[in-house]
Amino acid sequence: MFHKEGQKIIITTFFIVVAAILAAEFYMQLEWARYAIQMTALIFLILILQFFRNPKRPVTPNFNEILAPVDGKVVVIEEVEETEYFKERRRQVSIFMSPVNVHVTRYPASGTVTYSKYHPGKYLVAWHPKSSTENERTTVVLHTPKFGEIGYRQIAGALARRIVNYAEEGEQVTQGQDAGFIKFGSRVDLLLPLNCNITVKLNQKVVGAKTCIASFRPEDDE
Repeated sequence: MFHKEGQKIIITTFFIVVAAILAAEFYMQLEWARYAIQMTALIFLILILQFFRNPKRPVTPNFNEILAPVDGKVVVIEEVEETEYFKERRRQVSIFMSPVNVHVTRYPASGTVTYSKYHPGKYLVAWHPKSSTENERTTVVLHTPKFGEIGYRQIAGALARRIVNYAEEGEQVTQGQDAGFIKFGSRVDLLLPLNCNITVKLNQKVVGAKTCIASFRPEDDE
């Protein structure tokens, strides 16, 4: 299964690759050059298919857990002053996606979208400290039954040039449901309440809609 944002690119790439392979087969006299062109074309097609894949990940919604919104590696776990929406201290967990990761963004929790905004910006490398506030990005806030309001940001990286965001204010969304897509290397920041229990560590690899990022502390429900 492939993401709908990449279907046209995949089809176009397929025909270009087939044309390149056939052209090399019939018009390239040097055997080594013919094989080099054909192998390069096939590798390029495989990379495009790899990038736009969208594996199905069935989720049983759990109000007590925040799931990873994307595949990647945890590069930041820290307390920050969030100034765009919350205007207060938040726990930030940042996940970096390399070009080989699945780039589908999934809702980390079930709830209601209370805020969704796009910000144009720079294209600093995604692990740069200022990428969260200076890069092209979208900020989405969900009101959840247990955690209250949580936020996440899709952040474009040095290679990314398009962020797709499906979240619309007032919409009811389900944990694990597709929430957007970022093309070619990027990062997602989760902005969580200070009293939640972070369940991942720095440099840990996480899987979107599977890995638990934070859990609700039982004492907070008493």
